[in-house]
Parts: sequence; C-alpha cells; structure tokens
Amino acid sequence: MKQTYIFEYQNENDFRKKERSVRKYNMLAYKKMTFEYYPEIRNGNFLGKVVDENKKENTKDYELKLPTDIMFAKVHGEMILHYTVYFDKHIVLLTNITPEEILEEGHRAELSTYKGVMVSKTNPEKDMFKINLLNMLQK
Repeated sequence: MKQTYIFEYQNENDFRKKERSVRKYNMLAYKKMTFEYYPEIRNGNFLGKVVDENKKENTKDYELKLPTDIMFAKVHGEMILHYTVYFDKHIVLLTNITPEEILEEGHRAELSTYKGVMVSKTNPEKDMFKINLLNMLQK
C-alpha cells in the first residue's frame, strides 16, 4: 500500500482565509484545488514546478499555478499555490496562495468588480487603469 502524505499548514488561519477568498472569487480554481490537486498531492503526485530543493532536510518547494481568468492574471498576477514536501516525514506543508494582497483584501471586505475583474479597495484607480489599458491593447 502506498503511503499518503499529510497536509499541515505554515499558518493555518492565514491560509484558510486565502482559500476562502479563492472559493468566493474564483470557483474554478477552488474546485480544481480541492477536488483534483489536493488528492493528487496527498497521493504523492506532486504537481507544479520545483522552485527550491534542500537535500540536507530532504525537502522540495513547489509552485502550482491555479486556473485563473486571463484579465485577473494580467491585473493582479497569476494565482499560485505554494507548498513544501517533507519526504522523510510524509508531510506536505501548505505555505501560501498568491497574489496575497487581493486575496487577503477579498477576505476582509466585499470586493467590487470592473469589467469582470476584481478591483481592490486600496488601489481602485490603479486596477481600473490596468483593466482599461489591457482592453485598449486588445482592440
């Protein structure tokens, strides 16, 4: 029988807040993460690209790109799940989901949208400018 990996969190409260924001504002990414990526990772099929390797502690850091709307990715950045695998202990440490700023802000307050893209409350003009610029470039 293949041994499965256990999920642990670097900061569970912070991670769960970001996870809830992903669920609220990007349901496709949340469904993929919960029903496809997590089970695969638990079974030892580590998805994403290796960004760091520590041979002394026998760990690898991974970044897994989550499905994101193209406009969202251009305005706020790609949505990425960061995790570290401890091979000796059979533990997967879920560390972060980025872009952090918009996900944390989405957890604290209801975000508005402009032309289908989330707009932060701290820099709405900047986000709307980026959206308008990208729309003009597409035409």
